[in-house]
Amino acid sequence: MTGPRLPDGFAVQVDRRVKVLGEGSALLGGSPTRLLRLAPAAQTMLNGGRLEVHDAVSAQLARTLLDATVAHPRPASGPSHRDVTLVIPVRDNASGVRRLLTAVRGLRVVVVDDGSQTPLEQVDLADVHSDVQVLRHARSRGPAAARNTGMAACNTDYVAFLDSDVVPRRGWLEALLGHFCDPAVALVAPRIVGLREPDSLVGRYEAVRSSLDLGLREAPVVPYGTVSYVPSAAIICRRSVLKEVGGFDETLRSGEDVDLCWRLIESGARLRYEPIALVAHDHRTQMREWFLRKAFYGSSAAPLASRHPGKTAPLVISGWTLVAWMLLAMGSSIGYLASVVVAMLTGRRIAKSLSSVETEPKDVAVVAAHGLWSAAMQLASAICRHYWPVALIAALVSRRCRQVVLVAAVVDGVVDWLTRNGKAEDDTKPVGLLTYVLLKRLDDLAYGVGLWSGVVRERHLGALKPQIRT
Repeated sequence: MTGPRLPDGFAVQVDRRVKVLGEGSALLGGSPTRLLRLAPAAQTMLNGGRLEVHDAVSAQLARTLLDATVAHPRPASGPSHRDVTLVIPVRDNASGVRRLLTAVRGLRVVVVDDGSQTPLEQVDLADVHSDVQVLRHARSRGPAAARNTGMAACNTDYVAFLDSDVVPRRGWLEALLGHFCDPAVALVAPRIVGLREPDSLVGRYEAVRSSLDLGLREAPVVPYGTVSYVPSAAIICRRSVLKEVGGFDETLRSGEDVDLCWRLIESGARLRYEPIALVAHDHRTQMREWFLRKAFYGSSAAPLASRHPGKTAPLVISGWTLVAWMLLAMGSSIGYLASVVVAMLTGRRIAKSLSSVETEPKDVAVVAAHGLWSAAMQLASAICRHYWPVALIAALVSRRCRQVVLVAAVVDGVVDWLTRNGKAEDDTKPVGLLTYVLLKRLDDLAYGVGLWSGVVRERHLGALKPQIRT
């Protein structure tokens, strides 16, 4: 990929998880994983994995590293807050708007009342120390339409969208705006954390497993990557690019943020997730509301699948790896032996793909093991989340399938607990393993209900179709 030239002084840093092979001749990593070979001249430019742009050649190398997702940007500075207008879509949450406005003083704000039962008027916000304009939809047209209405009223270069149930933390705006030093970046999103101290089991679970919280690691936003989209509860966009792609799709009542991300990427724009910037969200922690919200998220998969074929695949997996785990799941001696043979063949294929780079056998073994483990976790997650109705039927009719589903449910829950238990705030009481696994299963059950109902409603199976690669 190519893009606009990065400015002098802009720097990139190779991700610490990327493996350096052949004494610096190649980089293995990124999301999704890839092998990037470096010319001798490029190798000399990287100093401790860091590169600063100072001419056209270094700018092109920096762009290549960014687009290969093996490096992250380190911009020097960004636009001013005066270049930003904040848009707040709201429906029946005047108190949330007032709370939000106290945290964003100094910004120009457009509040779009999307058909609230008690209309939000300009006079209601007269005492707020910000330049606030209130617009109104006579009837609710959905959050996508409200955001588009707000964007149309903006004349600044950048538009920030914050929902009425969030509160940004100090320094959020500066951390996000720096990324727009890259002229190719069209959207940047912060990490979304919990607003309140959790006082229930669901609240403590949401503190570490919220669907809006995309984790501690910075990342490019790319389909099939570790961050494949960002929620529109808190984002900043380059207004000109947003207008070029037509803004948010108003026909979508859920998943409009995912759709926007993917349309921007298809247009050639770059998107970033910046977890240093924090925005707090008032999570739903009542069991019924929480379950329905998870199902609501799942219902977006089918409409998205019809608009973006392949990008909502529950599984993106190598055919060889899939065969290896299916043979292992058979549970017979022949199956075990065959799975080992397939795993060895997979390792051999990986070694062949790395043959042009000087590598040691342990490097090949690590890559192969990582691939097999990642595939196993994908399969366990898909069984419990996307395909649980099929898995349930299979478990009822087959003892072996019952064992496989049980192992998948336990392993997926335990690994997820181990991975996410360190994400909560320091003073948040951690969720016990058994409780976490049970709530994770409810989480997946709700998402699956929404997913399958959306598939039936849309009459489109794309959201259930795995992507099997050679």
